Amino acid sequence: MKTLRVEQYSAEKKVAWNAFVKQAKNATFLFDRNFMDYHQDRFQDFSLMIYEKQKLIAVLPANRVGNEIFSHQGLTYGGFILSRKIKFEKVLETVKESLKYLEEQNILKLQLKLVPKIYHIYPSDEIDYLLFLLNANIIRRDISSTIQINEALKIQSNRLEGVKKAVKNGLRIEKTTNFNEFWDKILIPNLLKAHQAKPVHSSNEIKKIAKNFRENIHQYTVYNDSKIVGGATVFETKKVAHIQYISADENRQQLGTLDFLFHYLIEKEFKDKSYFDFGTSNEAQGLKLNKGLLYWKECFGGRSVVHDFYEIEIKNHKRLNHIFI
Repeated sequence: MKTLRVEQYSAEKKVAWNAFVKQAKNATFLFDRNFMDYHQDRFQDFSLMIYEKQKLIAVLPANRVGNEIFSHQGLTYGGFILSRKIKFEKVLETVKESLKYLEEQNILKLQLKLVPKIYHIYPSDEIDYLLFLLNANIIRRDISSTIQINEALKIQSNRLEGVKKAVKNGLRIEKTTNFNEFWDKILIPNLLKAHQAKPVHSSNEIKKIAKNFRENIHQYTVYNDSKIVGGATVFETKKVAHIQYISADENRQQLGTLDFLFHYLIEKEFKDKSYFDFGTSNEAQGLKLNKGLLYWKECFGGRSVVHDFYEIEIKNHKRLNHIFI
């Protein structure tokens, strides 16, 4: 007997969606609609809400492209977001009924990029097992460099030499709400020069979402006298301080700019977090690694955490029938 109901998200459900995300066991503020909707004009939203009677037990942040669903292309990670008390059998029903719903909408494939486990508030690996049962294909795997703060490795001497340079040069760090200065003078020019690319968020977008998430989004800027020489934008969740953007000017080696900044962030600003996450060093859809960038992160004690991307054929929901003995 069917016990669950799957509905597509719509704006009038925003309050219910956000309330659920706040108590889910594998969610972060990225799934709050006040964050997700900053780029709603770029994506055809196809997020799902799964109910047991009138109780919301799971959501799937997602967008549609043709006959495929992605979770969600505008977010760093995603997948099925689950209530804290949900048991395995109900997770199985959630996934199965969601896939059946998508099949009715003529969707052929679902791509999931899972929430890395360092962000889980409570064990949430039910989806990993169900992906195995669904014969899902892993289509991409990135690695992010992460420090487990309470077991942190000693920062290597070459990074501490950079800190000494910065102190000698009189650098200072300021936590600020001025995102424009970092974006316009450092981040945008560097990305354009190195990768012919732009930041995922424009300066106006980051300001808007930072205003809505003052406890989560922070800008740290490094100055040499009054001149900006580098900075980092941090997305803070319950367990993780994640570096969303890092950049510095051409004198960063001589000044020790980024060594100085990250020594401060790790040793002082976020010393009480469970994890400090530098982010990925991948390019070419996960197939290449920026060796120099990876080495720099590892010198601070960062070690690899995977970001996995899976593709599910919708018709495979039948594989979830009759698995219990």
